[in-house]
Amino acid sequence: MSDHIPFDIQSEIMKMLPVKSLLRFRSICKSWKSLIDSSDFIVHYRSQQQHLFVRYFDYGRLYASIADDHTFPQPNVSPTSSTSVKELFKYDPRIISSCHGLVCSYCNSTHMAFIWNISIRKSVAVVVPAVSNMMFETTLGFGVCRKTRDPKIVKITYISWLSRVDINATYIPSQVEVFTLSTGAWRSPFGSNLPRKSIWFHPSEEVVIDGVFYWLATDRNTITVGIKLIVSFDMTSEEFREITLPDDLSHAYSHRISMSYLGNSLVVCKDVVHDINGDLCLWMMRGGVSNSFTKLFSITPNGHATLRGFRKSGEPIIAIQGNCEPGRLAVYEPYSKRIDYLGIVGSLYSSEVYPYMETLFLLDQPDNKVYI
Repeated sequence: MSDHIPFDIQSEIMKMLPVKSLLRFRSICKSWKSLIDSSDFIVHYRSQQQHLFVRYFDYGRLYASIADDHTFPQPNVSPTSSTSVKELFKYDPRIISSCHGLVCSYCNSTHMAFIWNISIRKSVAVVVPAVSNMMFETTLGFGVCRKTRDPKIVKITYISWLSRVDINATYIPSQVEVFTLSTGAWRSPFGSNLPRKSIWFHPSEEVVIDGVFYWLATDRNTITVGIKLIVSFDMTSEEFREITLPDDLSHAYSHRISMSYLGNSLVVCKDVVHDINGDLCLWMMRGGVSNSFTKLFSITPNGHATLRGFRKSGEPIIAIQGNCEPGRLAVYEPYSKRIDYLGIVGSLYSSEVYPYMETLFLLDQPDNKVYI
């Protein structure tokens, strides 16, 4: 880049470049390395190119990265089989969520959470405080504070579904704790409104949107056991709140409910599980307003199906499995009702899709650092 171009303009140009180019530029000159490594540049850099990180199972756990651009979906499906990926996922951890180019996963057997930047292939590990009493279960949430841009993990301890105790009278030790990457330590949340003790969190049904984490949950105090709701946690204010679902979703006893997002809006889907001829029904929470859901559309997939996410263009990505057929990932076009398969085969609920943008988060962190 010419010495005649003012350095602040060089900085703005670099913010539009892909991560791969920036990592090369760090070795060209000291001033560029200093700029790219600065905390201000790391926090404010974000590529406009969206990718889809896909995890699926086909005779073993596999991973792929798909560029969500004009070339989608073929031939950009490329298995991700680097040493760093294999090492990070060797214990088959559960992926909590992805945001700001970071994927957070948790391994129950080791009580370790991992925060991984897919683009720069750097990660840190966090030891999660364990509760040894079998009466309790633990769920995690992950996101980035909108104000400080600090990645956070929230840990909730709740009473197990199988525990035969008086739910409302039982003391829950360290019910909520928050880990912040900037301090490398766990602490109590700022907010004082903790989740009700009667709330049971559904495993593997969660999503983060613009610094707010959402869990699908069930209130065991309701007269009709099984009524579903959503519990959210704001990574900035660190406050919890409950969101009531439409009756079609909250009383969907025989259907699986999944969550995703479109833009900055929460999307809830009633999956086709038991009825192969049923519809996949999608609902959106309008404008981030709690309890304000509008039905988007229904999909007739001709098979068992579940929502896995959305493309940047707004087209839903679904997993479909017909009778005596393997599950396959596909994109549904709502207007033409066309279904395009992505060439990824795996069992129905083993396929996970996590949209992400390229970022530089963790560039200033030692790789593989463990926070105890």
